[in-house]
Amino acid sequence: MKQKPFLSLDDVKRIAAAAEAEAVSHNWAVTIAIVDDGGHLLWLQRLDGAAAISAQIAPAKAHTAALGRRESKVYEDMINQGRMSFLSAPGLNGLLEGGVPIVVDGFHIGAVGVSGVKSTEDAQIARAGIAALG
Repeated sequence: MKQKPFLSLDDVKRIAAAAEAEAVSHNWAVTIAIVDDGGHLLWLQRLDGAAAISAQIAPAKAHTAALGRRESKVYEDMINQGRMSFLSAPGLNGLLEGGVPIVVDGFHIGAVGVSGVKSTEDAQIARAGIAALG
């Protein structure tokens, strides 16, 4: 039987702290969501000043990145290029940039979703969090 890594609570806390540090260093008010490989929420953190809607958008972006095993921006790009059918994809609501999968040793073990600033900045925060895993 194959074995794969998984996100421990310590891993999640490390990702969240690094993502928060990246956001705070730029004075960005965001919500940070971390999910496991099934898209199940492990962490939700809404920084002071973040819009209420970001607490729904960030987990949706993370969920999409985890289940799709690719950045949520891929879906946004497909839709923007005319593949409107992706708007009806079942179970995928975060079809916006800012969801980034967590890949360890070739295994997709979860994702980070961020919402609250420009989408490229959301993704920057998510990547900074993931980088904390080493």
